[in-house]
Amino acid sequence: MTNAPAAASMRAPSRPSLSVSIRRVPTAILVVYSLLLALGVGLGSAYWAINGKPPFGSLRLGPWQSWPKLGAPEADPYMRAIIARRSDVPLATGEGMGFTASVDNDGRPLDSACSYSIGPVAPIARVWTVTLYDQAGRLPSTELKRRSFTSAEVLRDAQDHFSIALSRNVQPGNWLQLPAGGPFTVALRLYDPPGAAGANLEESEMPVIQRLECGA
Repeated sequence: MTNAPAAASMRAPSRPSLSVSIRRVPTAILVVYSLLLALGVGLGSAYWAINGKPPFGSLRLGPWQSWPKLGAPEADPYMRAIIARRSDVPLATGEGMGFTASVDNDGRPLDSACSYSIGPVAPIARVWTVTLYDQAGRLPSTELKRRSFTSAEVLRDAQDHFSIALSRNVQPGNWLQLPAGGPFTVALRLYDPPGAAGANLEESEMPVIQRLECGA
């Protein structure tokens, strides 16, 4: 027979039971926290959306990007908010199209430390313009005070081709002086192109942005 008192004495001492207390957060605090979190996320996403490019409806042809419905009555709320914040007046659907480029044809960001050429063709339009903007979206301050060319004034060769030089140093022919430093963008505006806006355009019709060299 087993000695009960001895067996009991050989057992490990039992641990005292731990009491766990759960502290309840008042419902009012949870509601206020949820509202503040939702407000912060909403305001943050809205600020991010209207400070960038329109998230929908873009058309990309090589380095050139456009939003054909930016000036249309059916523009989405994001487009309208971005236009209002920038105080832009985009071309209406019946007036033409606007393209912007912040990279060259190889996908490299446009940098004022480099020189570029734009050409040799552009889409058919009654008039088109090529304009430079600095990294803040403003017209750059240059020595010659020229920031753009129009299709009516650009010099062409015998094949009706053109080449616009972008550089900080003086270049012969069609030359636009780049900002003193930093990235820049190029805007191509087509006034009164044939057909629906962007419907018939192809990448082969767009000007090529070629980086030539980079220096200090």
